Amino acid sequence: MQPIMSNASRHISNAVQRPVVVDLFSGAGGMSLGFEAAGFDIGASIEIDPIHSAVHEFNFPYSATICKSISDLKTSDIEKELYKKGFQGVDVIVGGPPCQGFSQIGKRQLDDPRNSLVFEYLRIVRDIRPKYFVFENVKGMILGDHKAFVEELVEEFVHIGYIIVNPYKVLNAADYGVAQNRHRFILIGIRNDQKPVHYPDQTHIGNKKGQTVLFHQHHIGSRTAIQDLEDIDVFIGVDPGIPYDTIIYGDYSRNFSFIPSKEFALCHRRNRFSSVIYGHTGAKHTSISQERFLATEWGDTEAISRFFKLHPDRPSNTLRAGTDSKRGAYTAARPIHYSKPRCISIREGARLHSFPDWFQFHLTTWHGFRQLGNSVAPLFAKRIGTEIIRGLGIDPSALKTYDLEQIDEQLLRMSMLEASRHFGVSSDVIGKRDRKVRVEV
Repeated sequence: MQPIMSNASRHISNAVQRPVVVDLFSGAGGMSLGFEAAGFDIGASIEIDPIHSAVHEFNFPYSATICKSISDLKTSDIEKELYKKGFQGVDVIVGGPPCQGFSQIGKRQLDDPRNSLVFEYLRIVRDIRPKYFVFENVKGMILGDHKAFVEELVEEFVHIGYIIVNPYKVLNAADYGVAQNRHRFILIGIRNDQKPVHYPDQTHIGNKKGQTVLFHQHHIGSRTAIQDLEDIDVFIGVDPGIPYDTIIYGDYSRNFSFIPSKEFALCHRRNRFSSVIYGHTGAKHTSISQERFLATEWGDTEAISRFFKLHPDRPSNTLRAGTDSKRGAYTAARPIHYSKPRCISIREGARLHSFPDWFQFHLTTWHGFRQLGNSVAPLFAKRIGTEIIRGLGIDPSALKTYDLEQIDEQLLRMSMLEASRHFGVSSDVIGKRDRKVRVEV
């Protein structure tokens, strides 16, 4: 492949310009990928975790990767980094700031210092004034007393000139073609001089007895997403990668083929040093554990490990990230494969999360699953991005894709110390892994 043309020349060419997204709290890039698949360019990502930032830089080499706390970031800093990459103007801001504190009733909850990152999100939106924004978070954010916090946040967005799509909703990724039940609170804001947009229409429904399917498809089962990886033994210890041309994709899994196509056809073409698919790695299980895994019924939880066993014809349970040592050093439980006596691999988890095979994660299993569990499902994000593309009045078929420059795979192997040095930041912003981890179930 030829390297991508310079960003500056790309944005002044005769082609329809791809709108620009800034991804706050980007993690490894699930939301970024979904919006790129919808036709956007990812102008910049902001992420405090150096390991996540390194993986985002690997997968989005044309973007400005800013590894920094949003609290320490000036709007002018973001604009400078965008300009260096050839981007001028921001169409959409996306992101999900952590919300940890809720004050007593009667007090302004945005003033709670534990919710400061939400205020920083609001500040960036206020200063940059994108045409649209997408705020995402856990579904519990609109339950009980927490709902007062959301109402307060909505008032602030209205105050700075945005219309909120009402009623705001919790959406399940499985309803939009993802092979995983994953509920997220989504708040969409529209600058008051822009066209209205709506939540995406549901495309899939649960396969319940007696249920009639008219304009929807049934939920995607885990087997549909990962069956073509089923008979490839997981790698233990060393990950040589799977040659991409040895995988025989099915109708659904072809969306995730190593060569961007179908759902990801509008993604730029990555230029890799190697043509292998990393992440099909697993752990050694004792023969006793394997017997217990095989004896567990589909859709049930294994009694000793408390691991959930995938049902081949239903979406996966929610894949979680676990925690670092600053928050207890828990490794999130991985589900048991529906037909193999083992837990799923990172690559199988990526499929259940709707990541294509060309998207790479950190090659350390703990970091890889942490990045999966922290990310927005890309196909789900794409559905939202597509609605905003319509609001912008852009015909996706008129958008161009480009060949991206090669980038060093060492970014996928960096230790926390190496990644911190790469970005010139402290290595203790994220808790290090405690090798004596417990399993959170």
